[in-house]
Amino acid sequence: MLNTLPLLQMQGIEKSFPGVRALSGVNLTLQRGEVLALMGENGAGKSTLIKTLAGAHQPDAGTITIDGKVVSLSSPTAAIEAGIGVIYQEFNLIPELNAWENIFLGREQSGFFVARTQERKRAAELFGQLGLEMPLDVPCRQLSIAQQQLVEIAKALSQDVGILVMDEPSAALTPQEVERLFAIIRDLQARGIGVIYISHRLDEIFEIADTIVVLRDGQYVGEASARDMTREQMIEMMVGRSIEDEFPKQAAQQGDFRLEVLGFSRGNAVRDVSFNLRSGEVLGITGLVGAGRTELARLIFGADARDGGTLLLDGKPLNVRSPQDAIFAGICLLTEDRKSQGLVLCRSVRENFGLPNLKQFSVCGAIREQRERQLFGEYVDSLTIRIPHQDQLAGHLSGGNQQKVVLAKWLQQNAKVLIFDEPTRGIDVGAKHEIYQLMNRLAAGGTSIIMISSELPEVLGMSDRILVMHEGRLKGEITDVKSATQEQIMEIAIG
Repeated sequence: MLNTLPLLQMQGIEKSFPGVRALSGVNLTLQRGEVLALMGENGAGKSTLIKTLAGAHQPDAGTITIDGKVVSLSSPTAAIEAGIGVIYQEFNLIPELNAWENIFLGREQSGFFVARTQERKRAAELFGQLGLEMPLDVPCRQLSIAQQQLVEIAKALSQDVGILVMDEPSAALTPQEVERLFAIIRDLQARGIGVIYISHRLDEIFEIADTIVVLRDGQYVGEASARDMTREQMIEMMVGRSIEDEFPKQAAQQGDFRLEVLGFSRGNAVRDVSFNLRSGEVLGITGLVGAGRTELARLIFGADARDGGTLLLDGKPLNVRSPQDAIFAGICLLTEDRKSQGLVLCRSVRENFGLPNLKQFSVCGAIREQRERQLFGEYVDSLTIRIPHQDQLAGHLSGGNQQKVVLAKWLQQNAKVLIFDEPTRGIDVGAKHEIYQLMNRLAAGGTSIIMISSELPEVLGMSDRILVMHEGRLKGEITDVKSATQEQIMEIAIG
């Protein structure tokens, strides 16, 4: 007899933390073979709902039903035993272990010796089911981001999941890798596996999702078939207001050359790169993952030593040997990985704001905390940083609010050149819009901006000029951005 019961039902889910009500009566229904897109701004409750499903959080109220039976997911182990697999945005792989060792970690076959041959064979079968060839014996730290994600998928499938949650699975993937990911998801659908898909890349949602469920401020807002919902309707449901222009680009008055990069090189990562940047200009730099974009930014910022090349700031040679030299000269970098390189997660947001600005708050070696709080409070208001208080740990913030804290500390430096490396990765559409408007204000004030991004709509929507990199070299420049297309950029990017 055909089973017509929903695969998963979450009904009336409530969850509160000290001072915060994270979920309030949230409902979600997932059918077999369905891809359900779970949408909402950072802080909307998506992560809390998923962690509740994964057994990491216990709900204060509500029920979870799988195949018509109410289940108690008291731990991550209980969730796995119930057939639930979760692939988090931050991968849970041991870098020094290879693919098959990571897949079976903690579930090694018992006996006097670990049955390594059988586990390796099983891993090969799993990748074969996905239609992939994977270097099984290479440490995961040597694998690409896309390959590491496939290891996570294989790990989940090895646990015989019926429900697979994918949190920002495409954030670091190239367009070709995203297409491969979608092919795998469609294969999982055909097997009857239900997929909950979380992404801030709105174009993907309408390509892969069957149903869209929207949360806002911890509450269920509504759902609809992806075929029946427009992009504008989804954005309005997510942010609670209409955003008429997703990319609110405002052209600023450009001045003289602010920054000139001449012949920058570092091994094969960056090879003889030269370009210039004017005051008030937003220069987009794009290319496929591994093209050398981040490596170029690190050379300009002094985080890595270059093999050759010259840097000019306002027409004068500048010898940047360290990030401290760059910051002192007025060049600041918002790193691609804000968690490990942009913030100290175990310290408060106020302390993170103050770290590069201690000289401004210190007298005879003593920090004037009141002054620090006052100035940071002004950025909390102007950037709409959503925090309960300034002593909130940076690690407890949503991605969008973490990015705004990093922005605040650099804005206090009154930087001449701001390098944004993937400024909106993992950030919701509302926070993106706020960051774009901030970029407009900075450019209007004469700040020079380099925006490195993999999101081609963002590059086309916010840049005055676009540089495209391929295998460490600059392969093309687009000056007529309004007439440019994503296809034109990709043709250059693939060499």
